[in-house]
Amino acid sequence: MILTVPGDKSISQRALILAALAEGESRLSGLLPGADPASTAEALRALGASVPPLPPGGGEVLVAGLGLRGLRPPAAPLDLGNSGTGARLLMGVLAGHPFEAVLTGDPSLRSRPMRRVTEPLALMGASFEELGGESRLPIRVRGGPLRPLEYDLPVASAQVKSTLLLAGLVSGVRVLLSEPGRSRDHTERMLHHVGVQVLGDPQGARWRVELRDPPARIPPLELRVPGDFSSAAFLLVLGLLGGAGGSLTVTGVGLNPTRTGLLPLLERMGGRPRLEGGRDRGGEPVGDVTVSPADLVGVEVGEADVLAAIDEIPVLVAAAARARGTTRITGAGELRVKETDRIRAMAEGLRALGVASEELDDGLLVEGTDRPLSGTVDARLDHRVAMAFGVLGALPGNDVTVEGAGAVDVSFPTFWETLSRIRTEAVRAARGAHRSGGNAALAGAGGSGVREGRGPIVTLDGPAGSGKSTTAKEVARRLRFRHLDSGALYRALTHALLRDGVSPEAWPRLEPEDLDRYDIRVEAGDDELGILLEGERLGDQELRGREVTGHVSTVAGLGAVRAWLLERQREAGRLGRLVADGRDMGTVVFPDADAKVFLVADLEERARRRLGDHGVTAPRGDEVAEEAARLRDRDARDSEREVSPLRRPEDALELDTTGLTFEEQVQAILEWVAERTRSGT
Repeated sequence: MILTVPGDKSISQRALILAALAEGESRLSGLLPGADPASTAEALRALGASVPPLPPGGGEVLVAGLGLRGLRPPAAPLDLGNSGTGARLLMGVLAGHPFEAVLTGDPSLRSRPMRRVTEPLALMGASFEELGGESRLPIRVRGGPLRPLEYDLPVASAQVKSTLLLAGLVSGVRVLLSEPGRSRDHTERMLHHVGVQVLGDPQGARWRVELRDPPARIPPLELRVPGDFSSAAFLLVLGLLGGAGGSLTVTGVGLNPTRTGLLPLLERMGGRPRLEGGRDRGGEPVGDVTVSPADLVGVEVGEADVLAAIDEIPVLVAAAARARGTTRITGAGELRVKETDRIRAMAEGLRALGVASEELDDGLLVEGTDRPLSGTVDARLDHRVAMAFGVLGALPGNDVTVEGAGAVDVSFPTFWETLSRIRTEAVRAARGAHRSGGNAALAGAGGSGVREGRGPIVTLDGPAGSGKSTTAKEVARRLRFRHLDSGALYRALTHALLRDGVSPEAWPRLEPEDLDRYDIRVEAGDDELGILLEGERLGDQELRGREVTGHVSTVAGLGAVRAWLLERQREAGRLGRLVADGRDMGTVVFPDADAKVFLVADLEERARRRLGDHGVTAPRGDEVAEEAARLRDRDARDSEREVSPLRRPEDALELDTTGLTFEEQVQAILEWVAERTRSGT
């Protein structure tokens, strides 16, 4: 199985910052389209830099730089969301600019210590006002000319080191640092890439880094960001634990030696990752990593190991949970001040699944087990904790519910989709081997896994006028699930296009980046999902008018539109307890739904229902015939379109509702859902 992962989060944010500080137009591609880089990009825009929206597929982005000291005072506080990297690195940049700026973030970021960067920056001449309490955001930065700095970092930290190097760069002063171990060197490599002299060498037991003779300007960047090794790590551990059903390869991933410390740890546990490298992207080595299922054993992990694999410790803990024997991790106190206290989150999560674990002051003990794991864990809004338990949940025989699963959007927005693909391909391969007489075991395959929320997903598909929305809404009410009318998303976009005067003749030429200006979102409630356009909830007047109804099928048939809305629909699925209706819910959007239904009805019956939706309670024969003709044409378009054509999912219940009362069809669906969720098939 061959996979790719999104762009490296750390490199993406550094590339955006350096591009904003360069003179000229930088060309960046492969940027992570996650929440953290998006927050950094938004902050740079507020500082005057021209940074376009980050494309979902990592396409090329052109950034017009302002020069090393060309940023402008922001009109409002800079909200970095959950991005600790963005907040700390921008503190260094702002420290060298002669104006004030306030940095803030979400509750998680506001709980993280900031004096590790403000104290050495203050030694350089910047000043800081802590508006959120001791060492916490929001913080007001007052920058200006800075002094050279010689500083010993008490803890090896790529973020602190990078912050001070950027401060020296924008101020044109020498910076000499030493740290008790070599931290990640993405900033040094990227500075080298644009011609900045940064020296790094061992000095006794410490590592020394020097920014010498910083230039007055830097040229624009030409950079394709490699795949994020930290994201790849979760897939590699899944492969080692047998979750892919065979070998698994992640291609185009960054293999910076200061980032790949997890690989020797996995080798010590009994895994044998195979590397094929040799390529270079902007000073970063890039290659492929392949793993195969292995019998892992517990190991001792010390402080030096942790420094080399700090962001991968959560997935190492997941591997330890399925290894033979005990894994002891120490020297990991830094994990207590990440997005959450990762030591506590992992220890408590493992215990909730039945894995013996003990929390240490600076690490934890994990006793591996081969028993099936079942239970609910709280990711605490931490992307790496969510993905670590996602890996355990994706293994055959396990049933793990991850609360706060949406946190993965920070670094790996398609993580759950990727897990679903791996499970599907593994099951398909196992069934193929079984049919051909192979020894692949099917027990537990496909009937277990991680749930990205708190319950099952039910899909209702069918042609226009088959009663999907009304039926799905009632089924959701009876099950106490949320209801997603997927057609409302397409109607919302159709409404927005018509409102803005975009000609239907221009719609086929729309690209996803053209659609990014429309802020269409799903809003979660206790029993329903509303559709928001630019923060305003849309009602039937906007969504069900005749003009929108007449054009929505055309909009829904556009490949760019379906790709653009796909992730918005899947966001609703991550909440769990969902009934979704549409025309490709069970085939494309939620192919692993717990229960699928395909509604059909006689054409004239569908025409009468559609007329009833428009307030025609006693339609004439000619009105029924005209509406039936329109539905016939729409059926043809929906069935023949190239992108996501109307099809009955193979494992769906086909229910002809022509002769059924509304209550009868609802009951039939409820019985089907009960059967599917009870059997786990």
